[in-house]
Amino acid sequence: MQAAALAGVGSLGHGAQLKNIGVQLYTVRSLVPQKAAATLRAIRAAGYTELEAVYNGFEDIWPEVKATGLRPVSMHLDSKMVTQGKPEDLAPVMDGLKKKGFQYAVMPYLPEPERGGPEVMKRIGEKCNAAAEKARAAGLKFCYHNHAFEFAPANGSTLFDVLLENSDRKLVGIELDLFWVSVAGHDPVETLRKLSGRVQLVHLKDKAKETPVQFNEKLPPTAFKEVGNGVLDWPGILRAASAANVQHYFVEQDQTPGDPVESLGQSYAYVSKITY
Repeated sequence: MQAAALAGVGSLGHGAQLKNIGVQLYTVRSLVPQKAAATLRAIRAAGYTELEAVYNGFEDIWPEVKATGLRPVSMHLDSKMVTQGKPEDLAPVMDGLKKKGFQYAVMPYLPEPERGGPEVMKRIGEKCNAAAEKARAAGLKFCYHNHAFEFAPANGSTLFDVLLENSDRKLVGIELDLFWVSVAGHDPVETLRKLSGRVQLVHLKDKAKETPVQFNEKLPPTAFKEVGNGVLDWPGILRAASAANVQHYFVEQDQTPGDPVESLGQSYAYVSKITY
């Protein structure tokens, strides 16, 4: 295993543990506008050291982020910047992220009105290539973040395969959301193996038992579970992620039963102690 594959892990093989666990701030989107400083301090106190942010509104909380010492690693762009804007307009955005210390810019989501079949995904792949060129020029890496719809069957493969085939693997990495891979009926371990070397970031969140297989995001809030409270095989997934050379791990929970910070704390308590 290459030395780079050790990023974020304590040691090789069984007994390895994650280090520098990150958080996706989308989880606390209901709290940040009113109490950014207190929320970010609580996340840091829970043990998280890295963060992935959402572009819209981030400038407003940047001073609070710096005060916590949370390390900015990845930014979810506004998807329209990639799909509808001009590539040259992304240059100052990427430069700004680089100056703040970010390493990755991510295409986070393709809204339903913009979705379609293989031809649409081919075009999205091409748009990701253009955005990734601007990211590389600024010293950043670019990734595409999946949901479930990308795994819908298409001409003997999937829409995700179409995207992969029409985006330059040297430019466009993948942020693999392991929950949505599972929702779409695919095994996260096998998917990580298949995409080894291309998945640079992953989202960690768990799935409730008996969640149906589907190719959209229309799930009840109870389908989302803290890491370790659902049915996903986390030791196997983390072993596969390490072997696939994943660089950063972000806990995200789209919906929480109560206080989002408390849910993040539960996930951290599990993820930080699990060995694989």
